[in-house]
Amino acid sequence: MSSTDPNLGLNYGWTLGESDWDIGMDANLKRLGATVGLSVKDRDLTTPPASPANGDRYIVPAAATGVWAGKTNQIAVRIADAWEYHVPKIGWLCYVEDEAKLSAYKSTGWSAGIAI
Repeated sequence: MSSTDPNLGLNYGWTLGESDWDIGMDANLKRLGATVGLSVKDRDLTTPPASPANGDRYIVPAAATGVWAGKTNQIAVRIADAWEYHVPKIGWLCYVEDEAKLSAYKSTGWSAGIAI
């Protein structure tokens, strides 16, 4: 049985020949692709975009609707034509593309950010 890393939530420690390691490894790779070098297109869209491309990432705002409802502050990532969500940890940094700002996640949510 694998263990879970407390920082990124990655699975590790499978025993040799353990079943289902491939599912866990797939999840690890998708999580790394979504969160490492984090950059999002926008953080104030309350409705998911109508035609997102795979790889598009957004910070979900508090007033989000549709499939984003209830996912406040999470990173919404389009993967294989479906939305996946990642809960940020304190200290994560994210470049917000439409604002040209770097924002940090803290206990109260994402910071206003600094222009870069």
